[in-house]
Amino acid sequence: MNLRQHSRLASAEQATRLSRAPRGRPNTALHVTGIALSAVAVGMGICTIVEWASTNTDTIAMLISTVVCGALGAALWRGTRADSVRTRAIFAAVGWTWLIVTLVGALPYVLAGTFSPGGTDFVEQVVNSVFEAASGFSCTGSTSFVAAEFEQTGRGLMMYRQATQWYGGMGIVVLAVTILPFLGVGGLDLITAEAPGEAGDRLTPRVSETARRLWAIYVAFTLIVMAALFAVPGPSFYDSIAHALTTTSTGGFSPYGASIGHYDSIVVELVIMAGMLYGGANFALHWRAVRGEYRAYSKDAEFRGYVGMIVVSVSVVVAVLLLDSPYSVGEAFRTGAFNVISLGTSTGFGSATGPNSPGDFVTWAPAAQMVILFLFVSGGSTGSTSGGIKVMRVQVLFAHTIRSIRRTQHPRAVLPVKHGSTAVAEDIVSRMAGFILLYALLIGVGVLLVTGLGGDLDASIGGIIGSLGNMGPSLGEAGPTASFSTAFSQPARLVLALFMLIGRLEIFPMLLMFAAPYRAVNDRLRR
Repeated sequence: MNLRQHSRLASAEQATRLSRAPRGRPNTALHVTGIALSAVAVGMGICTIVEWASTNTDTIAMLISTVVCGALGAALWRGTRADSVRTRAIFAAVGWTWLIVTLVGALPYVLAGTFSPGGTDFVEQVVNSVFEAASGFSCTGSTSFVAAEFEQTGRGLMMYRQATQWYGGMGIVVLAVTILPFLGVGGLDLITAEAPGEAGDRLTPRVSETARRLWAIYVAFTLIVMAALFAVPGPSFYDSIAHALTTTSTGGFSPYGASIGHYDSIVVELVIMAGMLYGGANFALHWRAVRGEYRAYSKDAEFRGYVGMIVVSVSVVVAVLLLDSPYSVGEAFRTGAFNVISLGTSTGFGSATGPNSPGDFVTWAPAAQMVILFLFVSGGSTGSTSGGIKVMRVQVLFAHTIRSIRRTQHPRAVLPVKHGSTAVAEDIVSRMAGFILLYALLIGVGVLLVTGLGGDLDASIGGIIGSLGNMGPSLGEAGPTASFSTAFSQPARLVLALFMLIGRLEIFPMLLMFAAPYRAVNDRLRR
C-alpha cells in the first residue's frame, strides 16, 4: 500500500468514526422533548389538513403552529443527544418534556383566538389556551370552552384538541422511547417515571419493543372504539374518530358542549362505557390477553378490585338516586352507571343533556356526590391511562390499616401487608404511604391557593381533587355542564393546570424536575 492509498484509507476511517460519533450536546431532557414535539407536530399537521378540508376557519393558525412545533422539535432532537441517565435526570427529562409540550401545544388556540373571538383580552386567551392544553395532554378533560366557542371553533382545531388527549393517554415520553431505542437502560426508567404505578412493566427484553407493543395495543384499541361508534346510530365518521381518541386515553374531551349527552343515546353510552372500562385497566394485562393469557384479568388482584369498586359505586349511586331523586329506575341506572364509570376511570365524559338534567351530578344528593368524590381520588388501575392514586394503592393502604389494627391486639405477631396473595415489601408500603400523604398535602395546599384566588369552596375542593386526579368535571360551579373559565379566576386556572400535570406524572417528576438543576449547581460548587 503506497502513502496516498494509506492516507485515503485513514481519511475514510476517520470519516466513519466521525459519522458514528454522537452528535449534538448531551441533554436527555431536551432530546426527549424534541422527539415529543416532533411527534405532536405530525398530529398538528394532520389536523391542519382536516381544518383546511372542512371549516377552513383556523387553517393559518394551525399551519403556523405545526411549523413552529415541528421546527422546534427537530432543532432539539437533532441538536442534542441522550446521555447517561441518572435518577434526577430522568425526572427532569419527563417533567420538562410535559411542561414544554403543554406550552407549545397551547399555540394553536392562541393564534386562532379561540378563547377571545374579539381579540379584546389577550391574557385571558393565553391563560385559557394553556389550561386547555394542560387539560388535554394530561387527559383531565376540564375545559375553558363555553357553548359558543364549541360552535365557532374549526373542526380541525377541535380534532387537535381531541388528539392532545390521545398523545397524553399512553404518554408522549413512551412515544419518545418507541422512537429512541438507543436510550438503553434509561428507557425503562423514563417509562417508569412517566407511567402510573410503582414500577414499569417490561413486556419484552428490549425497552423500545415494550413501548412499541404498548402503543400497538393502544392504536388497535382506538380503531376498535372508532369502528364501534361509527357502526351505531348517531356519531358521524368525524365524531367516531374524535371520541375514540379520548375514550381510549380516558381523557373525556368532546367536540360538543354537551359531551356524550349530545347524542342522548343509550347505545352510544354503552360503547363509550365499554371503552372507558378497558382504558382504565392495566395495559400489561391487555397485552397478556392478546397473547392468549385470558386468565390474567381474573388472577390480578388490582383488576378484581377495580371492577369491584365500579360495581359497588354504581350500586350505591343508583340506590341513592332512586331514593332521593325523581328519576325512574331506567334513568337512575343509566345516568348512575355512565357517570360512575366515567369518573371511576378518570375519563370525565358527561351524559347531561343540559343543566339539571339526570346526568348533571352536581344536582344529585350529597351521598351520591361523596361516592363521586371518592372516585376522584381513587382512579383506575396502575399501568392504565387513568388518573387518581390508583386502585392498587387504595388496596395496599387498606391492608396496611387492617394490619395496624391487628397489631394493637398482637404486638409481637409478624403480619405482612398483602396485595392479593403476594406480600408487599415494607419499603414499597412506606413509599405508597408517603405518596398518599403527599397527595393529601397537595390537595390541602391546592384548595388553599384556589380559594385564596377567589374560588368557591365546593368548586375549589372538587377542582383541585379533580385536577390532581385528572378527572375533568368538578363539583359546585364547575360541574359537567359548566366551564372552568367562568368558575375560576385566571391565576386559579393556572394553578389547576399545574396540578393536572403534577397528577398525570404522579407528583414526583414534576416536583423533582426543579430539584435536578439545583442539585447540578450544588455539585459544581462542591468541586
